[in-house]
Amino acid sequence: METAGDQRPLRVAVLGCGSVGSQVVRLLQDQSGDLAARIGAPLELAGVAVRRLDAPREVEVPPGLLTTDATGLVARDDVDLVVEVIGGIEPARTLILSALEHGCSVVTANKALLAEDGPTLFEAAEKVGRDLYYEAAVAGAIPILRPLRESLAGDRVTRVIGIVNGTTNFILDKMDTAGSGFAEALEEAQELGYAEADPTADVEGFDAAAKAAILASLAFHSRVTAADVHREGITDVTAADMASARAMGAVVKLLAIAELRPPTEPGGDETVAVRVHPAMIPRSHPLASVREAYNAVFVESEAAGQLMFYGPGAGGAPTASAVLGDLVTVARNQRASTRGMVESAYADRAVLPMGETVTRYHVAIDVDDRTGVLAAVAAAFAEHDVSLRTVRQEGRGDDAQLVVVSHEATDAALAATVAHLQGMEMVREISSVMRVEGESE
Repeated sequence: METAGDQRPLRVAVLGCGSVGSQVVRLLQDQSGDLAARIGAPLELAGVAVRRLDAPREVEVPPGLLTTDATGLVARDDVDLVVEVIGGIEPARTLILSALEHGCSVVTANKALLAEDGPTLFEAAEKVGRDLYYEAAVAGAIPILRPLRESLAGDRVTRVIGIVNGTTNFILDKMDTAGSGFAEALEEAQELGYAEADPTADVEGFDAAAKAAILASLAFHSRVTAADVHREGITDVTAADMASARAMGAVVKLLAIAELRPPTEPGGDETVAVRVHPAMIPRSHPLASVREAYNAVFVESEAAGQLMFYGPGAGGAPTASAVLGDLVTVARNQRASTRGMVESAYADRAVLPMGETVTRYHVAIDVDDRTGVLAAVAAAFAEHDVSLRTVRQEGRGDDAQLVVVSHEATDAALAATVAHLQGMEMVREISSVMRVEGESE
């Protein structure tokens, strides 16, 4: 067991040597002196597990350290710390569990695994008294998980809303500022390396949903999985949506939103609402100014008020920075024979179904331009107990367009209203339906 005066090197195994893993290896070598001074003992690479030994890499790995035997590497007696940056569910889960069982603390950037099966990993770490840190799993280099877990531990967080996927933010930013269509903006994102050849995880919201689950779990001390998160992507966002947003002084962003909701009845329990979807937010909101592939997370709490965390949310070097920060912490803890923060799920709050979540809608309705249409549309909203905040009418020959923004109502009531409108004889088309966020009632 290490002690504070023990200068024995701590041996690090790195699982994966892609864009993030290669930068972790580089930083371990380039900053070895500073890292040793901060930890009180050197960090040494014990091995780097890869799929193929002959694959091209961004950095040169010292001879003899590459191996295709990840299982054997994490089970070695001379390994103290394990960094997992291979991603995915398996074999990452098995390798992390094996590393913990063999007495290693683990640093991971694996958002998908944490969002799907985090409790299994946390319980394994608790059982053996080791650390499991994962700052790099959400928003790259932006320090957001540790503030939620530690800095705000004495406060009560009520809402977390963020732009946590750089690919979708880049696409929507180009659609807004350059007038690009979705396909054109996606192609540019792929050319610049912001989007994968298969962008499904990003543009359909899966990546953001995993991050939203992690944020909600930490903010509200309850276990939330990716399956609990309502998810909608950006593939249906159109130029007309962008134009409508501009007309009302707003911008469209893919938002990850986690909220603490009050009891729905007297004596009931608070619940957690977690969702990922495109939404219009006022251009005056801090998140509206987040451009290109950057990320930002906006936190609201009772005592601290409103906090904003902003920076590069992806990329090899930024993500590796977060990994190294965690690595320094777990190395210090291991030397001092102590542990850092463990999972906090004491509140055990239920996740509110999306239909019961309170939100607002922007609806663009193409209608016949004749007397009584506006009253009929307003009646449809009233029938479902949805009040109207603003209504704008634009005439276009024989037809017209009504642009309606609602007050807050349950998502189910708003969806029922839209379905009702679609069945009305004077309604030609519902050309846009989008939620509205970030503006007080």
